[in-house]
Amino acid sequence: MTRLNVTNEWDKVFPKSDKVNHKKVQFHNHYGIDLIADLYEPKNIEGKLAAISVAGPFGAVKEQSSGLYAQRMAEKGFITMAFDPSFTGESGGHPRSTASLDINTEDFQASVDFLSNQKNVDPDRIGIIGICGWGGMALNTAAIDTRVKATLTSTMYDMSRVTANGYFDSMNADGRYKLKEQLNTQRTEDYKYDKTTLNGGLPSKAPDDAQQFFKEYVQYYKTDRGYHERSMNSNGGVAKTSSLSLMNMPILQYSNEIKSPVLMVHGEKAHSLYFSKDAFKKLSGDNKELMIIPNANHTDLYDQEEYIPFKKITNFFKNNL
Repeated sequence: MTRLNVTNEWDKVFPKSDKVNHKKVQFHNHYGIDLIADLYEPKNIEGKLAAISVAGPFGAVKEQSSGLYAQRMAEKGFITMAFDPSFTGESGGHPRSTASLDINTEDFQASVDFLSNQKNVDPDRIGIIGICGWGGMALNTAAIDTRVKATLTSTMYDMSRVTANGYFDSMNADGRYKLKEQLNTQRTEDYKYDKTTLNGGLPSKAPDDAQQFFKEYVQYYKTDRGYHERSMNSNGGVAKTSSLSLMNMPILQYSNEIKSPVLMVHGEKAHSLYFSKDAFKKLSGDNKELMIIPNANHTDLYDQEEYIPFKKITNFFKNNL
């Protein structure tokens, strides 16, 4: 394993808790990509504890929302980790700023590999939390990985659906074909010039006529509230050609096979609520719940703790891990 160049300074967008211990850890996935994570542990650990792996939102890094969730859950008595996915943040993998539903699902499984082998973790009591686009990948992981004993999705996106069909399923087959033409032309150009073209990311200020959810993203990723120098969403965005693999692989195809408990949390006013509602309907297990948070929008569940139901989340994992 190659030791990656990482910083040990506290550079999160949220304050450091004095109730937990924090350290950087490194592990690898089955594709040989080295991943970097923040590990949070309750102070004065005794015996083996339940553990939770956290990732997301899509295009974010561990210093943002996933780290906040991980730290809070460590305060509640769990060993937790928030990791940077392959190709992003402090983790390895090339080309940079790339997304893959297959490899990113493997990243989640690799985090379970790592936690299962920690001396203070009970390998039979591991759960996962997926935020935004990583909510879909969390369900995909729970469908394939029987070691995952409980899954929480927060403000979930189905990245394959939104990429293939557009927001609110507004793109038809003709529109999808035109998009594929554009993206494949981009592949030719990227290969010719040996580069990875990014989608441009978010502007520093949202246009007045932008959709409300776009303004919400800008308010999180481009302000002191959530900006981070290594976040794709805070800067240049994700590789344009990543959309080809996202739109061609229906990520929730086997989510009906999940037998372990699932709690889905979403905001009442979130533009993305339909993703959770439809994904929830497909779940066939007898221990599932969709919790809709009154008045909350999509990004409120990234970091606004008056909306994030940490008490409910804590009880869910304590009861099921």
